[in-house]
Amino acid sequence: MKKTNSLYHGHRFPAAVISFAVRWYFRFQLSLRDIEELLFERGVVVSYETIRRWCDKFGVGFAHRVKVARRKPGSIWHLDEMFVTLRGEPYLLWRAVDEHGAELEILLQKRRDKAAAKRFFNRVLRSCPVPRKIVTDQLRSYPAAKADIPELANVKHVFVKAAARVNNRAENSHQPTRERERRMRGFRDCKRTQAFLSCFGPIRQHFTLKRHLLRASLYRKHLAARFAAWHEFTDLTQNPSNAC
Repeated sequence: MKKTNSLYHGHRFPAAVISFAVRWYFRFQLSLRDIEELLFERGVVVSYETIRRWCDKFGVGFAHRVKVARRKPGSIWHLDEMFVTLRGEPYLLWRAVDEHGAELEILLQKRRDKAAAKRFFNRVLRSCPVPRKIVTDQLRSYPAAKADIPELANVKHVFVKAAARVNNRAENSHQPTRERERRMRGFRDCKRTQAFLSCFGPIRQHFTLKRHLLRASLYRKHLAARFAAWHEFTDLTQNPSNAC
């Protein structure tokens, strides 16, 4: 029987070191140099460029495993778009979350017209079942694009007030991205921004619990379960290491 290679085959650093570095980068407001310093404190000498390559290589796969393992998406989509500036050029970051706040999909696009909205609807449909209801702001591109998609044509569509800093599910979902954008001093490249945010959302949310609703003991129990699941996602159960 042919033996399958480890997920970390060819890497000289232990699996735990790579897993910790990737998790820290997408979970916390840390730069690559911050993680380099944290690892150095633990006796691991590695450059921030190596950490960048780890995040590029493993982040997509880890985020995909997190999305596959999480609970079934809710039946209500909340869609919204936010402006981001990449090297002085304005872009629209389209985001869909369900009624529980779980991020369903994101897409970075140059426009906010009907074609862009239709492209985003189709992207969300590829990974999520048809919703019972869609909630958007009053951008006219949404209903125009929705009418052209047979699966969504008869889905209930609810409009909410479109204004900055409104306290609703869609607007609040942008807050972690804004915080990360400030920490990184802005995004720069379109493809790298799309790749980073596609990993950032699922991995961050995997460890983000509603702590204010849980007793301390219950919070620690749930968090321990999330760590155990992360070890499975990153194959640490097959590659035990206490390097960190």
